[in-house]
Amino acid sequence: MQHRVITFTKNIFLPLTTVCRNRCGYCSFRTPVRDGCLMAQDQVKTTLRQGAAIGCTEALFTFGERPEEEPGFKKYLKPLGYTTILNYCEAMCRKSIEYGVLPHTNAGILTLDEMERLRCVNASMGLMLETTARIPAHATSKGKEPEVRLAMMEDAGKLKIPFTTGLLLGIGETMADREESLCAIRDIHRRYKHIQEIIIQNFCPKPGTPMAGQPIPTTEEICKTIRMARDILPGDIAIQIPPNLIDAASLIRCGVDDLGGISPLTIDYVNPEHPWPALEELKTIAGEAELKERLCIYPQFIERGWYHADLKPLINRLAQTVKRRSSGS
Repeated sequence: MQHRVITFTKNIFLPLTTVCRNRCGYCSFRTPVRDGCLMAQDQVKTTLRQGAAIGCTEALFTFGERPEEEPGFKKYLKPLGYTTILNYCEAMCRKSIEYGVLPHTNAGILTLDEMERLRCVNASMGLMLETTARIPAHATSKGKEPEVRLAMMEDAGKLKIPFTTGLLLGIGETMADREESLCAIRDIHRRYKHIQEIIIQNFCPKPGTPMAGQPIPTTEEICKTIRMARDILPGDIAIQIPPNLIDAASLIRCGVDDLGGISPLTIDYVNPEHPWPALEELKTIAGEAELKERLCIYPQFIERGWYHADLKPLINRLAQTVKRRSSGS
């Protein structure tokens, strides 16, 4: 039997704001502009310090897409000393590096210039494609136009940014749409070789949203999608599933390579009702496969030097750290 390795990262989740210009039919992450709509700097720093102390290697920075387009949002940035959420994110990424944790930012749609700027302080970045289909759930979300998202993924390739993307299953797309989405990801990767992983994630219905009554994809359907992804995508793209949202143990056999970012400190703010599994649970999920920790930048991109020079000392140090932990020494 072929030796299998299932990887994961030890991370902290930092949603800098949940204000967002989009109005997706399945989302409960988005909140209106109001007091407390920004994560305070002290909270970010405390979380980074605590995460570093317990061995976390990745800081996942997220925020709602283009929150400045929402009336009243900018006034909450000014007291922090920033004019845009991007400025704030960049500063907190630098703070993350100071604490010894590699930043990975998923901020929705960004321009090439914005990604080039964030590349200096991020080991990797991401954007979920979700689907290339035009669906009712995205009707009031201009950032979810498939062409816009694919164009950003192309720009990331031009900048040689190690990139994460993925599909969101059950939001109104068909199996044929999933195939089309996977082929689009494959074609971009063939040109730029920068996509390190794709997430096959199931939609989770949220009370109070327009899609609260939508059925979730079955395990069998998810498995079929994972197998299709493995057939379509090149072997150097890892297939990831979120182990807190689905019956992950039964899906490992379908072609899963990775279990994503698991936090011993912070919750899954997008799906707070689903706690992260502990390390021992991850071993159970992996089954007979070897469970191995990784960084948010995959080894092949470290070897290629696809990161800003300022990140090299931290990447090298953390790479040795996870190697020692994985070997048990």
